[in-house]
Amino acid sequence: ESKLESLFLPLPLPLDDEQRFTRLRPLRYTERGLAVKTLLLIGGALLVKRLRKSTTRWDHAHFLANSLVGEKYSKDQASRDPDNYFNIRMLTCPAAELVDGSKVLYFEQAFWRSPQKPFRQRFFMVKPCPKELKCDVELSTYAIRDMEEYKNFCDRPKDQRPQPEEVIGDIAEHLTTVHLKRCSRGKRCLYEGSTPPDGFPNSWNGATYCTSELAIMKNNEVHTWDRGYDDDGNQVWGQKVGPYEFKPAPTSSFNDMFSPLNFPPPPSMERRIEGSFVLQE
Repeated sequence: ESKLESLFLPLPLPLDDEQRFTRLRPLRYTERGLAVKTLLLIGGALLVKRLRKSTTRWDHAHFLANSLVGEKYSKDQASRDPDNYFNIRMLTCPAAELVDGSKVLYFEQAFWRSPQKPFRQRFFMVKPCPKELKCDVELSTYAIRDMEEYKNFCDRPKDQRPQPEEVIGDIAEHLTTVHLKRCSRGKRCLYEGSTPPDGFPNSWNGATYCTSELAIMKNNEVHTWDRGYDDDGNQVWGQKVGPYEFKPAPTSSFNDMFSPLNFPPPPSMERRIEGSFVLQE
């Protein structure tokens, strides 16, 4: 009986135009909604890309500045090759920020056992590379007007240091500028760069110009290589074998205190040290 009933069910009537529009309306609204969402997503992606493009240069500069900050040592290198390297403490910390966003860092180097007597003091200024240059970050070094006032700057409480306004006023003559690029894929470094081939003027120990190379490594090491040359292109100061490799300060132990690598060299080695670094002019 149910089968017979099904045979006599009325067939659906044809849809008029209004019913057909009503049936299709949700589908059209869905398509329109998808189109709007797609446009919003594309617009958002373009906006994010534009924002990233406008801030990337400063992101690189801030990242590099942060990578330089901290206490680092060349102890491992001095242990491997004591004839050519010493255990040097490299200490860097934020000192000021300029109106344009450039970071000013204080930097000093000293022998591990005499950190209160730095033999090298500088200001670093870190900012994005000029747009016309094919690089990411510009790092310039400047002399300090009163170096004695800045000794152990980073080790002191902030209220006992020269304040940012004083720091900016104490930035003296420009010394060098290194332009750094992001390292290509597969390298151990994050950023690397150097001064121009003809370097910058320098008169220490018979030099007429000096060059600098810098690399920021993925393991937070900083590799530096500074050299001075005379008019004939002969190297007259600086490390000849390769760059100094500064690693983040490890947790010190009692035995480390008495390692021969941590004691200042005898006077007879003084000239060798001067040949590795530019001491205070």
